[in-house]
Amino acid sequence: MYTDRMIVEPLAVLRQPLSVETLVARLEADTRGAGEGCGAVATFIGIVRATSQGRQVRHLEYEAFAPLAVKVFQGIADEARREWHDVHVGVHHRVGRLMVGETSVVVAAAAAHRDAACRACRYTIERVKQIAPIWKHEYFEDGDAWVEGAVADPADDRARLAARACACA
Repeated sequence: MYTDRMIVEPLAVLRQPLSVETLVARLEADTRGAGEGCGAVATFIGIVRATSQGRQVRHLEYEAFAPLAVKVFQGIADEARREWHDVHVGVHHRVGRLMVGETSVVVAAAAAHRDAACRACRYTIERVKQIAPIWKHEYFEDGDAWVEGAVADPADDRARLAARACACA
């Protein structure tokens, strides 16, 4: 499930640097022929911060069980599609060692209208943070720490509704 080639699949766990342009092009093409077509693409790009909890970050290491992570991404995409019809969602998450300033996750949502694209994009990143089996290890100038990862059960409606509330705020 890990790969070092350029990915055009909309849902993937990758070791190489991420490209928002590649994901957006794939979703735009997928949406072009569906329903009203593609009128909007909303994106979210997560970047490794220089500080965390008041400490200087040297680098991060992400780990994931890729087959399960992609399955979870598919479930999130299905949820978004049920909520915002004809939306197409993509998630690319990076694993391995990432330096400050590198992109760790790219989420994109394509839809006929901007409202659905923006809401689906926000919903997707909230759900990824809630339920995707991806773990982050932060390395600082003065030590290291694991960051608590996804803790919600994918079937937990309260967590899903909380993500929807963020998306629709």
